[in-house]
Amino acid sequence: MARSPSTLRVVLTHLALVVITLLALYPVLWVVRMALSPSQQFSSDPTLLSGRLTLQNFVDVIWTFDGGYWLFGAQLFNSLVVATATAGVGLVLATSAGYALSRWAFPGRDAGMSAFLVTQMFPGVVMAIPLYILLDTLGLLDSLLGLALVYATTAVPFSVWTLKGYFDTIPVALEEAALLDGASRWTTFTKVILPLARPALAVTGLFSFMTAWNEYILAATLLGDPRAYTLPVVLQSYVDDYGASWGHFAAGAILVSIPVVALFFALQRYFVEGLTSGAVKG
Repeated sequence: MARSPSTLRVVLTHLALVVITLLALYPVLWVVRMALSPSQQFSSDPTLLSGRLTLQNFVDVIWTFDGGYWLFGAQLFNSLVVATATAGVGLVLATSAGYALSRWAFPGRDAGMSAFLVTQMFPGVVMAIPLYILLDTLGLLDSLLGLALVYATTAVPFSVWTLKGYFDTIPVALEEAALLDGASRWTTFTKVILPLARPALAVTGLFSFMTAWNEYILAATLLGDPRAYTLPVVLQSYVDDYGASWGHFAAGAILVSIPVVALFFALQRYFVEGLTSGAVKG
């Protein structure tokens, strides 16, 4: 019978965990303090609760207008539309493609998977000029549709690779049992495979959403109208060659992080679901 740890060991372990947690949270708390500070100067004061605190920076960032037009609301909407469209397109195309690549052997399968992998080896900035020329030719510059299509070119290969690997782990016997019971291939895919793949779908969708939500270089290159900006481009506007509004920048960084954090907590239960949870009884 294993001996239970001593009280001293338990206390020291918890103290060490508390210290590690505080060290990990300190940069976040420091940004929060800068966002609540009335000054726009960069602060290196390690004290988190020193000085007067105010919500004015959040008010200034949120209620940004341009000739009576609510810029922050439009830019938040732009980011939500582009990130959601990117994740949606990636999942819709990648689920069927990943399933086909996982279940059937056909000419060009390995070459196609290798081609998908090669596209992930190049950073987006390398493709900025060709993409700019293509969107300009198609008349999609300064448009959310054009930006979403650009982001989808990287989201789809990533999603296909991720989902194909997950589909490989799902037992084929489950599909064969459904087919023997009279289910069609489409019914098997939608009623058996996709429910089992919910953890992979959640992770893949979240990563695609976060990639599009946080991307700056391509958005700054392809968008020129402030009303079409996404939030990362807006954050950069608080830092220029002549100075920086660090209070506004910190407040904006917190506001930009809130939707991603909320989405993560909404999907976290899928991250720990079992592979065949609920697939069989007994």
